[in-house]
Amino acid sequence: MAVTLTQLAAFLSVVRRGSVTAAAEELVVTQPSVSAAVAALEREVGVKLTERAGRNVRPTRAGEAYARYAADVLGLLREGAEVASEVAEGAGSRLRISAVTTAGEHLAPALLQAFREHHPELQVSLHVGNREEVFHRVETHEADVAISGQPPENSTLDGAAFADNEFALITAPADPLAKRPWVAIDELGGTPWLMREEGSGTRRLCESFLTANQLEPPKLTLGSNGAIKNAARVGLGIALQSRHAIQLELDFGLLATIRPRGGLPKRSWYVVRSTVGPSRESVDAFVAFVESPAARHALARAHGDEVQQTRRQLARR
Repeated sequence: MAVTLTQLAAFLSVVRRGSVTAAAEELVVTQPSVSAAVAALEREVGVKLTERAGRNVRPTRAGEAYARYAADVLGLLREGAEVASEVAEGAGSRLRISAVTTAGEHLAPALLQAFREHHPELQVSLHVGNREEVFHRVETHEADVAISGQPPENSTLDGAAFADNEFALITAPADPLAKRPWVAIDELGGTPWLMREEGSGTRRLCESFLTANQLEPPKLTLGSNGAIKNAARVGLGIALQSRHAIQLELDFGLLATIRPRGGLPKRSWYVVRSTVGPSRESVDAFVAFVESPAARHALARAHGDEVQQTRRQLARR
């Protein structure tokens, strides 16, 4: 089989962008060359990989299955080239971490600081995005490891839980619902819910909670945890948020919580890696670290430091 890297790159770009024109722009080549590369790949594989969908192009079911293998091949080759270059140049090993927004803002800094104390030789980088972006980066080997919620089933990703991820339903401090010991679920349907963007794990959790409880409240999409916290604080609506993202505001009375009867979903934080390709020492070291007592101590210490710093800032005002 004479499959080329050019053919795989063209096919994946078409799948990702949804058209030959967009793929050509992304790859900085002509449209005929993209079409020819995809057609040649289909001949080599022996099945139809793409099909027309109105004015767009989408993968067939066979194409969807093949795309995962194509992404692994390109990702592993790119990763292998980078590792070979590091060895040839005598450079230190690198670790590319991708984290979902809440973890990137509230867990990763403390974890990375403590981890680097044990491994100063590593070149560490951090990407922050929503759940969909993070898992895609690990699957395509653009990231070595992720800090996120549980990975999807039937994927090439393996995750290990290392910390609880408790959620709270936040609202403005003056909200009468926050004054009560518990609130019936059906009372939450008439209040606007503040939601993260599509692709966010928090949004998926929120939508699942609303569906499971047959609630159809007004919804307002906001693109960041910070925007949601500020909107809740001024009374624009209520929102499900990880306590890691809101604990400081709760400690200082800037937000309050609503306690629904029956409680809220339970989740954990996971360290996630790909099961495809050779294992790397830097990834093994990071996974072992986040599962250790040292990581839990680093997270607890970071929150205590944040509280003390905020108190000092308030005292100066």
